[in-house]
Amino acid sequence: MSKEQLHQLLTELDVPTPRYTSYPTVPFWDINNPDIETITPHIKQALSSNNNELSLYIHLPYCEDLCTYCGCNKRITKNHEVEIPYLNTVLKEWKMYLSLLDTKPTLRELHLGGGTPTFFSAENLDYLLSNLLESVNTHPNVEMSLEAHPNHTNKEQLETLYNHGFRRLSIGVQDLSPKIQFVINRIQPFEVTKNVVELAREIGFEAINIDIIYGLPLQTIEDVNYTIDKVNELKPERIAFYSYAHVPWKSKGQRRYKDEDVPFGASKRALYETGREELIANGYKEIGMDHFALPTDELFKAEELGTLNRNFMGYTTTLRKSMLLGLGASSISDSWSAYFQNEKEIEKYMEMVNNNQFPLIKGHILNNQDLHQREQILNLMCNHKTEIKEKTVVNNNILSDLVKKQLIDIQENNIIVKDFGKIFIRNVSTAFDEYFEVNNQKQFSKSV
Repeated sequence: MSKEQLHQLLTELDVPTPRYTSYPTVPFWDINNPDIETITPHIKQALSSNNNELSLYIHLPYCEDLCTYCGCNKRITKNHEVEIPYLNTVLKEWKMYLSLLDTKPTLRELHLGGGTPTFFSAENLDYLLSNLLESVNTHPNVEMSLEAHPNHTNKEQLETLYNHGFRRLSIGVQDLSPKIQFVINRIQPFEVTKNVVELAREIGFEAINIDIIYGLPLQTIEDVNYTIDKVNELKPERIAFYSYAHVPWKSKGQRRYKDEDVPFGASKRALYETGREELIANGYKEIGMDHFALPTDELFKAEELGTLNRNFMGYTTTLRKSMLLGLGASSISDSWSAYFQNEKEIEKYMEMVNNNQFPLIKGHILNNQDLHQREQILNLMCNHKTEIKEKTVVNNNILSDLVKKQLIDIQENNIIVKDFGKIFIRNVSTAFDEYFEVNNQKQFSKSV
């Protein structure tokens, strides 16, 4: 494909589209303040269908510094007295869910996200995990992971986490160029990241993930090359190479720089292609969307076996229809047949829980058609192919256009995304999205 053809495609298709961490996507959930009586049967059904196994996500929203690129739900503070009251609230919320269950669940997966989970002291992380883990059975192949900010991660924290069973560490790097770090307010010298990686491996962590972002303000191909060269020195098992989502109407910190400072279209895609080529040359395989893994990594193996899954925690190797329960402010739960989200504002979340009220503010019960369409989109996101069945609702205009642009093949009833079409996997997925409206998508970031 020529540069002119690529530029034309990017001009036409680099439009706001969902990232499809859920289907239907959050803006189209239709239940406000769902009651727990409506949700409970869906939780029990998901557990019953999966050997009573449960995945847990805990949102720890505090950070000491504001990274201006970040679109996560967070609270910036240097006051660490907030730790224990918040953790006590999370543990109380967990006990409220346990009271709904007939038997002790089996923990299959645990992820700590944020915010910055390593904002919390080793002592307080131990307090959270000791109380949490004593209330569950632990699966023999349990996967425990957390996100860490190297500037705020120490040996005591990592040892505590390791002793509780954590073996995967996800480290935010984003970009190692000093000029980019300045504009996104994330001053993080390579030596700091290197020290944390080496310390984690010394303690016994078996898998390291590093997050990099392309499309950051003022970022150039040279910046991407430099960052990936340095990250490759650490040889993490997995790399997430995310597209920067420029949504200043939602994330006010992104107004620190101008819209014209942000690469877009062909310029932004060139950053990804540069990084992709270098990662593949370094022995990584492209997995799903935005992810790369070495052959020794479980994500690589799951992709090879066709068992890759994707949910609000990203790409996972656990069962597609298992129960994911989110605890903490803004956390989202997924029982496969239902979604429900917690109150985002920390004080309101804590007030609701401490008044013995489930802190739910939004939800959606999936009907049979939703479930079917969800399966199609997940197949595309994980395997880059899906089969159109009798009940599948599909936008043939979108599919025809993608065939014309040589981005997909249709073989009988099978949709197969071509290698170059993987760039536009979000666009392909919109063909199966009954809720998608081309002219009303400002809430989403651009597809490329």
